Amino acid sequence: MTAALLLVLKVCVVALLCAIGVGSTLADLTYLLRRPALLFRSLFAMYVAIPLAALAIVQTVPLPAGVRMAILVLAISAGAPLLPRKLMTLGREGYVFSLVVLSSLLAVVAVPAWLVVLGPYFVRESEVGPRAVGLLVAKASLAPIFVGMVLRPLLAGRADRISEWVLKVVGGVLVVAGIALLALNARLLVSAGWVALLTLAGFTAVALGIGHALGGPDREDRTALAVSCATRHVGIAMLAASAVPNPKTVAFVLAYLLSAAVVTLPYLKLRARPASAGAARPGG
Repeated sequence: MTAALLLVLKVCVVALLCAIGVGSTLADLTYLLRRPALLFRSLFAMYVAIPLAALAIVQTVPLPAGVRMAILVLAISAGAPLLPRKLMTLGREGYVFSLVVLSSLLAVVAVPAWLVVLGPYFVRESEVGPRAVGLLVAKASLAPIFVGMVLRPLLAGRADRISEWVLKVVGGVLVVAGIALLALNARLLVSAGWVALLTLAGFTAVALGIGHALGGPDREDRTALAVSCATRHVGIAMLAASAVPNPKTVAFVLAYLLSAAVVTLPYLKLRARPASAGAARPGG
């Protein structure tokens, strides 16, 4: 049952990425390339600052091996396809889409590189080589996005509507599958203790703070980067977890989904208030 639900989870992530591709344009793709300072801050936050913060956490907090590996795996798994609709209501669509694509592109190199760097912190040597992980990330992250972009002109005026529908339906399926997986692995989570679960929540809060701090002066960019940093790419995390096998790591990666929701939802509500009160949206 767990294996089937994990497959559903991975298929949902691929479908979400494809839907993002369908709903986006070439101008969206190049948004960050036209803003190098924001590009640098965004990728630095996602692939340098957060992994370093995770290292500090696992070195200072006594944690079970599964939790330690889960935090490190999540730290190197950037990209946020799980909240695209919410992010696009709080930030510019071009920035959100460009960030998902470019962070996924960088993941092809960064995830294998971090697996090598973090090797001493894992219980045993990776069974999947860095090159293999890079190829898997490319197939799981980049391919669906570009397939969606190829489909967009074929769908003509229906593209945005279809993208929105897929994001909504698949997002619901993803939530159900995630809850089911958490229920099936509840015993593992309980056995880890409150310190481990609070540490996962703490890691999410730290990632949120890093994104908020490095998002720049623009309110929308700051909010979008903060949530993108806190919402790690679960599909990539699962691939990275398979490279450092531990039966508990996958369960803790799933527990992170719950902690991410608990930590980010209050932030999202707080950031949305001024916009609903009539704050002006600056131009892209």
